Amino acid sequence: MKILVTAALPYANGEIHLGHLAGAYLPADIYVRYLRLKQQDVIFICGSDEHGVPITIAAEQQKVSPQTIVDRYHKSIKESFKKFGCSFDNYSRTSLPLHHKTAQEFFLKIYTRGYVYPKTISQFYCPECKMFLADRYVIGRCPYCENDKARGDQCELCGRWLEPFNLIEPKCRTCGSTPHERQTTHYFFKLSEFENALKTWIKEKSHWKDNVKKFCEGWFAQGLEDRAITRDLTWGVKVPLPEAQDKVLYVWFDAPIGYISSTKEWAEKKGKPDLWKDYWLDPKTKLVHFIGKDNIVFHAIVWPAMLMAHGDYVLPSEIPANEFLNLEGRKLSTSENWAVWLPEYLNDFEPDPLRYALGINLPENRDVDFTWRDFLARNNNELADILGNFINRVLVFTHKNFNGIIPKPAILVNEDLEVIKKIEEIAQESGELIEKFQLKDALKTLMTLPALGNRYFDYQAPWTTLKTNRTRCQTTINVCLKLVASLGILLEPFLPFTAQRIANMVKLRSKTWDSAPNPEFGPDLGEVTVLFRKIDEKIIEVQLKKLGSKKQTQPKENKMEVTLDEFKRIELKVAKVISAQRVLGTDKLVQLEIDLGTETRQIVAGIGHVYPPESLIGKNIVVVSNLQKAKIRGIESYGMLLAAVSDSDIALITTDKEIKPGSLVS
Repeated sequence: MKILVTAALPYANGEIHLGHLAGAYLPADIYVRYLRLKQQDVIFICGSDEHGVPITIAAEQQKVSPQTIVDRYHKSIKESFKKFGCSFDNYSRTSLPLHHKTAQEFFLKIYTRGYVYPKTISQFYCPECKMFLADRYVIGRCPYCENDKARGDQCELCGRWLEPFNLIEPKCRTCGSTPHERQTTHYFFKLSEFENALKTWIKEKSHWKDNVKKFCEGWFAQGLEDRAITRDLTWGVKVPLPEAQDKVLYVWFDAPIGYISSTKEWAEKKGKPDLWKDYWLDPKTKLVHFIGKDNIVFHAIVWPAMLMAHGDYVLPSEIPANEFLNLEGRKLSTSENWAVWLPEYLNDFEPDPLRYALGINLPENRDVDFTWRDFLARNNNELADILGNFINRVLVFTHKNFNGIIPKPAILVNEDLEVIKKIEEIAQESGELIEKFQLKDALKTLMTLPALGNRYFDYQAPWTTLKTNRTRCQTTINVCLKLVASLGILLEPFLPFTAQRIANMVKLRSKTWDSAPNPEFGPDLGEVTVLFRKIDEKIIEVQLKKLGSKKQTQPKENKMEVTLDEFKRIELKVAKVISAQRVLGTDKLVQLEIDLGTETRQIVAGIGHVYPPESLIGKNIVVVSNLQKAKIRGIESYGMLLAAVSDSDIALITTDKEIKPGSLVS
């Protein structure tokens, strides 16, 4: 069976940080390295995602071309991945002509099959720049917090998700002029036509992780809507239609096609340009997408629908999406530099301690927290004191007392046989866990081996038997060295640099997973080196001080005091949600009908990315009932619901028990 593994294409407008690594790239690399040790036919595909509005904005701000931006970050990201040990078979980029050609051919195939159609919609147009404005090209005042630098997709001050038409006094980000609403034609993908097929397909994935299946169920409950797949931009893959020369493919559409074009590039580099077809066109191929949970909708719903529409390509077999990694108790925030950037980390530390600290605590089923003090403890207590100590003491003892020659074993007693049996059991157990994508449990299981080795070494006391029973001493050291050699194989998916150093020190002659219980090594030892050096706490203090130290200029929040009389002018009431539906053509806007006791009203709220509309029905919410009427996307909104906001997360303010609609909140 052929196995095609991909990791989500990183966006080429910034460096890789720990959240990216824990979400997709480290888990994918662990899985692929294991499969290679199992001698499976596997290729590992990735590349830089180089299109989209953030890149064009960054280029304008720096007065360079978009190509300059993506060239810079593509090179840096690729180098960082290599230093971290990500073993891609091919790392490509979506600005390549090969990708543009592949994406255009994909578009034309589903267009000719009737799954793409033109539709006229309203969009902001800048008369000065003479261009339609994508959401991030529109800025204005946030309707929720009054921040006058809110973007057309999100307000960075209050964290609310927005649409361009939500903004008060919208302006063109480039020239500052007031844009006009104008009709434009875009091409839409008939996602809605694949809802039943997707439901059936996903229902068969009984082995998929719960977070992926539940996410899909939430989208199906709302009903799938057709999605625009073109934008009015100049940077991107040109739409291959004569009547649409001024449009490009939406980045969400062209990016996953990058998996195919990267595989094509891999085949060309191998001198076998048709080899990619053996993986993408064979229905027996196992296609595995490693992603973070923010990419579930695209990889588990939209992308499979695109593949179904095309008709030739294999569908995903596995989508082991991870949850989010937090940092020091807070959500990662790139704008506030609340992140640990991979290039900076690699300037100060070796890659394997980070691979271990992340691998032993991957966010597989829930969000987890990375802290520098935990990293310190993992390195010093587990890697240095347990793993490194066991290997070092065994190898140093062998060099000192046997001139570096692997001693021959004599009769094996129960204690020896138990260690050898344990190696075999742990290899099997951890391998099964990796195949189930339970990677952190697999690593925890493997780390019982060096702990076992230390106990065995201490109990057998070879420093004593060296003088009293040399034959027994030889057997003890032989068993210990067999365990060391096994670790040189079994740790390779998780700690590849360490595993290679172990392999060099014991002169490992074969390296397959199945050979780990009985490794071929020796007959003598190589040079012994220290595997892990302890990290001083002062170094960690330096890393902690870096967090948030390079904050970009953010809009200042107006914290002016208000009087009690001024506050009393705000009328807060309890309202019951009667009905809720998503605003057509948006991901975030929900149109709600609410009962205020004496009347029913309609409000529009940007909470659809967090709360599926059907989950809101029947809730008792709190609303500002005397807010001026407003029109959002042409829909009248009379009132505003209250919610707590943290970064991009939202929690509705609700009552903890039933209370009459219209009740005042005071």
